[in-house]
Amino acid sequence: MKLWFAQSSYTILADDAAIQNEETAIIKCGSEIIPGPDREGYLSYRFEVMPFPDSSPKQIKICVDVEHAKCSICLSIWHDVVTAAPCLHNFCNGCFSEWLRRSQEKHVCVLCPQCRAVVQFVGRNHFLQNIAENILQADSSLKRSNEEVAHLDSYASIQSNLVVKAGKRQTRKRIHSLVEEETELPCPQCGTEIGGFRCNHDTVHLQCQACGGMMPSRVNTFVPQHCVGCDRAFCGAYWHAQRVSVSDSHPICSRENFKPISERSISRIPFLAHEKNRVEQDVTEKCIRRMGRTLQDVMTEWIAKLNNREIDRTRMPLNHAEMITAETHLCNDCYEKLISFLLYWFRISMPKHFLPPDASKRENCWYGYSCRTQHHNVEHARKRNHVCRPTQGNNV
Repeated sequence: MKLWFAQSSYTILADDAAIQNEETAIIKCGSEIIPGPDREGYLSYRFEVMPFPDSSPKQIKICVDVEHAKCSICLSIWHDVVTAAPCLHNFCNGCFSEWLRRSQEKHVCVLCPQCRAVVQFVGRNHFLQNIAENILQADSSLKRSNEEVAHLDSYASIQSNLVVKAGKRQTRKRIHSLVEEETELPCPQCGTEIGGFRCNHDTVHLQCQACGGMMPSRVNTFVPQHCVGCDRAFCGAYWHAQRVSVSDSHPICSRENFKPISERSISRIPFLAHEKNRVEQDVTEKCIRRMGRTLQDVMTEWIAKLNNREIDRTRMPLNHAEMITAETHLCNDCYEKLISFLLYWFRISMPKHFLPPDASKRENCWYGYSCRTQHHNVEHARKRNHVCRPTQGNNV
């Protein structure tokens, strides 16, 4: 650090070196400064560099008994945790999936392996999965071998929330009427054989995330029942394949909610595009118009590039990114995320002369797409280009 002494008739000492008018001296941590020509009669000051306060987000540490984070079937730390309801006990996905399969083969209802309560529902628990991963990071001796993890994953069949249908037992005290029985059927295939399939009392059902309706969970069907991008269940493609489009007693999803990428169309830039930066969205719209093209035309080209594996998928905000092709079924939310991802690549690969004049003169923001200021400072969003990689910060 340089110390500059303003014009004055006085002399000061910095590490015993005299500094005259308008002279400079380099000082460092621990340097001694005396505001006068001599030590006697003057106070002595020592220059110290104070550390910056830690501004990084604090992580709260909590104590967790490792025994409480173990699956009661395999007795190891949870892997891909699922929670059974209503008892709320937790298991590895692979362990419980195999328990579920065997129980449905041999018993009327599925019982919890830990407390023997009837299981009505089971779903993946991402919160507990994070805890399990933190435990394994803290103590690597608790980790399973890669072979054991692969073996466990091969049994895992629970991708989204499952409704486990228990068998009904008729008693003398209560006889269900036909009307009551009909209202208890979760899906159209429970009461009627459709497409060569009819549910039985052991059939596990999936709840559609769009309409809330039910469909049987079928691993032997060629029709996808889960969105690859988010692993959630959607019934539109399944019921369309069964030629069921309307039901008076059951919710049936529109096929438009869940279909292949190649069969979709888009006419507007998604709200999520360019990190929700409206300025950059407007720039992209103008670029497409200057090129004499439509958004659909541009996206068709870039979906083909994706299909040909010409695009780095590292930042694709979807699950199973490497599996996605033009024929992959996606839900509406994941399709918009995919379009937003492709628009980023469209922008950074586009020749600069297609940019509007005011946009082409902008310099890149140091923080690129990771910039937080772009969301609350319109002037900054206009002044700097944010469709670029970060060159400063933690996301380089």
